[in-house]
Amino acid sequence: MLACQLIRYGIDFIILDKNEGVTNYSKALGVHARTLEIYEQLGIVEKALAQGTVAGKVRMLAGAKVRGEVDLSNIGKGLSAYPYMLVLEQSKNERLLYDYMQTHGKDVLWQTKLENFSQSDAKVSAQVKTANGESTAIEAKYMVGCDGPKSVVRHGLGLSFEGSTFERLFYVADVQIDWKFSHDALHVCLAGDSGMAFFPMPGDNRYRIVGAFPEGFAKDEGEAPYEEIEQYIKEQSDIDLEISHVNWFSTYKVHTRHVEKFSSGRCFLAGDSAHVHTPAGGQGMNTGIQDVYNLAWKLAFVLQGKADIKVLESYNQERLENAKHLVETTDRMFNLVAGQGWFLKFMRTTVIPPLAKYIVALDVFKSRFFPLISQIGITYRTSPLSKHDGDNEFSIKAGDRMPYFLLDGASIYDKLREPGYHLLVFTDKNDKPVTRMDIDSQSIYLTTEIQRIFGTNKPFSVLLRPDNYIASISSN
Repeated sequence: MLACQLIRYGIDFIILDKNEGVTNYSKALGVHARTLEIYEQLGIVEKALAQGTVAGKVRMLAGAKVRGEVDLSNIGKGLSAYPYMLVLEQSKNERLLYDYMQTHGKDVLWQTKLENFSQSDAKVSAQVKTANGESTAIEAKYMVGCDGPKSVVRHGLGLSFEGSTFERLFYVADVQIDWKFSHDALHVCLAGDSGMAFFPMPGDNRYRIVGAFPEGFAKDEGEAPYEEIEQYIKEQSDIDLEISHVNWFSTYKVHTRHVEKFSSGRCFLAGDSAHVHTPAGGQGMNTGIQDVYNLAWKLAFVLQGKADIKVLESYNQERLENAKHLVETTDRMFNLVAGQGWFLKFMRTTVIPPLAKYIVALDVFKSRFFPLISQIGITYRTSPLSKHDGDNEFSIKAGDRMPYFLLDGASIYDKLREPGYHLLVFTDKNDKPVTRMDIDSQSIYLTTEIQRIFGTNKPFSVLLRPDNYIASISSN
């Protein structure tokens, strides 16, 4: 994603990866609304929607019976053009982004490994080993380590990665299942000891099964054979099912950690190299994408002389705060699903299932839950890039994502696809905004819907950052 964003801004780069190519494994499954909005800017959202499936119904099972059902297919209606989670496996997301790169004349240096690096006030120098085993030097203005939880870049920078590890062993398996339940829903088995989820995937009866072994399970990561996983799934779920065509499986420990800071000198961290957390809410892949979406425009503007180098400091300030909040939130969600103790078991198996559909139907739940899960609710109000002069009278503040609404039946985001700052002048007249050579300026009629969203009936202006977050908002 970082490479794709740099292409949008016309920034030259080298991208290297120690792997042979795009992953063949499904890995992360959920693509949230904020990520789909970014895909829209890249012009690949239609391909993503065509290849994925909307996460619709969620059925809660206990004792092999359906205890409750909720529909999440339109839970974020009115908040985004994509009011749902799209189930699209990581391998297909990687392929979409890789195809975008190649279409724009760029490629990855596959089977190329970072050996070491150093930096000065002016540049970063890296020594890499290429696919043919040769060692070569690369020099660049900046370096971004998107190299996972065992990040070579993070270790080279000497940054700490503090946090904790859940002692229980978790499993994941992509399989085909023959059972009595239909393929049109996510099935959550609310067993006494832990939760177990069956995610429908594209293909006949294909599912991703995710769950945890009980406390005291003696084996470690990578030690449990698939047969043992399948046996536990059948015993714990108490469901009559047959599993076949095992495409991929893994066992792992869940870690929750984040770095002390996202950057050091001319080097930056993003994604799993900067933060890892529980799988609750499907936040991992999406958060990594948000990291580099935040960073890319800042790097571009500094390299193009459009912004002072100090703007790069805001990357750490904005994304570190988000990482801390993310770890706390996913830990709470995860504990509800997989936590121990009689009260959590009672809530999980008895209280939540029959009440879930009523809770989800509440407007207050939708207005809080969807922005949290979809990441459209992330805000940078405390960022030094957010200017609050004049925003007291508005419901929307500087640092918030630009709200979604329709203009003549089309999304406001259709007007915001070009990279760069945007000035939106909301007026009750047919005035044209003052033209600035370096900013896209647009005049928008102040409809009652816009008045409701922003909490004012007076004309006002919004200056949007290139990532469509509000830099400032004030009355005209």
